[in-house]
Amino acid sequence: MRRPRIPVLAFAADAVAVLVFAAIGRASHEEAGSVVGLLGTAAPFLVGTVAAWATPWVRAHPVGVKAGALVLAGSAVLGLLLRAAFTGRLPVSFAIVATVSLAVFLLGWRGIAALTSHLSRRRTSVR
Repeated sequence: MRRPRIPVLAFAADAVAVLVFAAIGRASHEEAGSVVGLLGTAAPFLVGTVAAWATPWVRAHPVGVKAGALVLAGSAVLGLLLRAAFTGRLPVSFAIVATVSLAVFLLGWRGIAALTSHLSRRRTSVR
């Protein structure tokens, strides 16, 4: 895969991760499955994701763990602050679950990518 595609794919993976997080959250609370509802739930966290992607650190190495940590921080912190601003409340239990869930998704795909890259390089060097 050519290098210029990697940031686009990484951003798409982050956006999908946030949407999956929101979809699972809505489903676990038996909320209606509308696209508008999903986007409303995901919006504050997507804003945080976009804000993190505005930093040069994330754009320079979007698949790295440091980038993942920055995207997680932006998504979780800014997302939770925006959500609290719109809803007028922020239960601590929700903040913890949201942060852990976002960490699993945003860092998880990066870990899988790093592992598959490592295994691919190892397999190529053995031949």
